[in-house]
Amino acid sequence: MTNTANEIRDSAGRLGQSKNVSPIRKAVFLAAALVVAGTWPGLRASENVPRKPFAEWAQLPAPHELTVRLWYQEGEAYHIWDGQRVHNVTVDRGSDEYGIDHMQGIVALEYGIAKRWAADLNLGYGTVGTRSFNPTGSSESTTGLLDTSLGVRYQIFREGESEPSWLPTLTFRVGAVLPGSFDKNFPFAPGHKSAAIEPGLLMRKHFGWTGFGAHADAFYRWMKTTGDDQYAVAVGFLQEIKGWTLNAGYRHFQQISGNNLDYRGLGKELEYSPEVREISDAIEAGFSYTTPKRHFRYGFYTRTTIDGSNTDSTFWISGYVEIPISVRCW
Repeated sequence: MTNTANEIRDSAGRLGQSKNVSPIRKAVFLAAALVVAGTWPGLRASENVPRKPFAEWAQLPAPHELTVRLWYQEGEAYHIWDGQRVHNVTVDRGSDEYGIDHMQGIVALEYGIAKRWAADLNLGYGTVGTRSFNPTGSSESTTGLLDTSLGVRYQIFREGESEPSWLPTLTFRVGAVLPGSFDKNFPFAPGHKSAAIEPGLLMRKHFGWTGFGAHADAFYRWMKTTGDDQYAVAVGFLQEIKGWTLNAGYRHFQQISGNNLDYRGLGKELEYSPEVREISDAIEAGFSYTTPKRHFRYGFYTRTTIDGSNTDSTFWISGYVEIPISVRCW
């Protein structure tokens, strides 16, 4: 760890132990630390950064509450896009068919700093495997830590508490991304490996009948090492019924610049790098249930890519459990 990184860590520790520091000063300091960490040479990032769906980050934990989400995801893809062309990359082994397989586990943490301030840390470990890009059809894979995301959020408006009454819940997040340990040149690896700073806005608003509403999530990711910036926009609807929440939406992800894939056929080596300009359009859906007493949350999430460029057609399914814990760190 560099001297600068150590100084940031030590300063954060001293700030955390102080009982006389306001929540605003704490949050501002954390945001500045994220910016420094995200731009420090040698740190890299990924387009597959762990992120809660359906603008969940618009909502904040209660002050001094820690939420821990244990999240398992897996996905399969049997087609890829080479520029605007779509290709079938299925390897047929008689009774079995193979494409591109993804598996990953994520631990997503959130902490309520104050009524309108929160911090989050998202860690993961995963693997990507395929038989599609070598002449023998043998299994190849890369495994390692996913890129880590961390951020500080400020809730600008809170629905029902801000005037005028039509205002939604609106939250601003500033984040940074730190590198994973996978092979960045593996076909459809979960990473670009570039230092990144990620500002974003998240919105949730109820309207119409009871429990119905909409959500929106947008961020821009400055890729500080490669310069191939990215952005994403997600919108959708939600329906709350007692302890249940149902969600459905659309997600667009795009890298601003880069190269097209050069797909030469099934069984041929695919040259892949973080400079590939990935664009994807996906639909996503999910549901969750929150228990009435302890407020444990159990959820299911799925997403599938329906169109794109230089990406794969992964169909994701996942499940999670989220546990709230009352703590006092500061």
